[in-house]
Amino acid sequence: MTVKALVVDDEAPARSELRFLLSEAGGVEVIGEASNATEALQLIRAIPYDVVFLDVEMPGFSGLRLAEVLGELEHPPAIIFVTAYSEHAVKAFEVEAADYLVKPVEVARLRRAIERLTPALPAPGTARVERVPVEKAGKKLLLSVEELFYVMAKDDYSYLFTDGERYLSTMSLADLERKLEPRGFFRVHRRFVVNLAQVKEVVPMYGGTLLLTMKDRATSQVPVSRRRVPSLKKALGL
Repeated sequence: MTVKALVVDDEAPARSELRFLLSEAGGVEVIGEASNATEALQLIRAIPYDVVFLDVEMPGFSGLRLAEVLGELEHPPAIIFVTAYSEHAVKAFEVEAADYLVKPVEVARLRRAIERLTPALPAPGTARVERVPVEKAGKKLLLSVEELFYVMAKDDYSYLFTDGERYLSTMSLADLERKLEPRGFFRVHRRFVVNLAQVKEVVPMYGGTLLLTMKDRATSQVPVSRRRVPSLKKALGL
């Protein structure tokens, strides 16, 4: 499947470089360019792009602000930030970016971003996951994805944690990971999937592992296995 892309960057050489890298990576057809957020918004409203490769700092309003505006559309394109600034990564996932790439971008890293993106693109007539069925006190509820901080495996089931509440899901962690990954969730451990937008602090631990502190009132802590540390750091722009 070839995805249709818009490249947004205020510098023409940067747009040309990204076009070249995308041609090397494959799987993407660049059908539009914009030099600022206003121009990009006009194009997106006129043409149904699958993904927007978006710079953060541009004249006028920023790429982050544009991502917020696009999130209000009925069928928003996926967003992959491509920027020289790593410090905006957490904010990028708060606006539900599919990925965050720090310049200079390597073709292999760009290809991984595209591969992760492709399964997340909605098929015609389908919508992205907005709510997850859970159980609490004998009742079946539909929990908004935006409320989730992290998910923990429990035997063949899973526990979903919000700010102060825990819910049971009959879905496995692997199934939930597939559903939630397009919404900015990341598998950090064989037992945990976290909402990257809800990560408050990343603490290095003994043995090359990490410990995540979440933004909930309990400041919950989630371990990161050593083999998942490199991919998590890239996802967060660290």
